[in-house]
Parts: sequence; C-alpha cells; structure tokens
Amino acid sequence: MVSRLNPYLSFDGQARQAMELYHRVFGGDLDVRAFGDFGQNDPALKDRVMHAMLVTDSGFTLMASDVAPGMPARSAGNVTCSLSGEDGAELRRYWDGLSEGGTVQMPLEKQVWGDEFGMCTDRYGIEWMVNINAG
Repeated sequence: MVSRLNPYLSFDGQARQAMELYHRVFGGDLDVRAFGDFGQNDPALKDRVMHAMLVTDSGFTLMASDVAPGMPARSAGNVTCSLSGEDGAELRRYWDGLSEGGTVQMPLEKQVWGDEFGMCTDRYGIEWMVNINAG
C-alpha cells in the first residue's frame, strides 16, 4: 500500500451528517460505522460515528468520527482543506455544495494572480479553499 495523507475530521455528534454532505458534494463510496455497530450499547454513544471514510472517484479520501460524550470536539483550528485544479465546472460544483448553508469568507471569483479562488466554512465548521487554475 502506498502511504497517504488525508484529513481526519472530528465532530461532536454531526459526523454522519457532515460525511453525507461530503458524499453528495464529492460522490464516491461512503462507509460509516457507529459505536453501536461494534457492540456499544450506551444510548449516548451507540449512534455516534466511530469511523467514517469517503473515497471519491477523483482520488480524495476524507475520514471522520464523533468524539465521545463529555470529550471536547477539536475545531478545525489552523487547518483548512484545499481543493484545486483545472476543471472549473467540477470545482464550482464542489464550492456550491460546501458553501451552501455555511459562511463565505471570500467569494469564489477571479483573483489578481489570475485564478478563481474562494474560501468558506461549511455548515459543520470545516474550512475550505477552492482554487480554479487559470491554465
């Protein structure tokens, strides 16, 4: 197996909904396993996501989980997920899905360096940058 580096996102009870959003945005195969799937019967924990993984046809891999009740959820802090490439239609579709219901810090538009670029925080608090190469 080739080594990989991919985001592992942490949520406080919203991992399933967030990963379902990313599945709608990016497509691919989504596998979600709750703590209850592994025998956890505690009502506060059994429906929380122990591990979720989305593998897209574009080669992206996103993983996520919910923190256990009483544990602090880590915020995105100083990490931002960045999407870039030359397929403007694909990247604009990603932008539309990620920014819908979220907060746009910088609209996706042409920048002084020639590319289209935008920054947003999705409805689950994950920060995204999208850059469409001018070519």
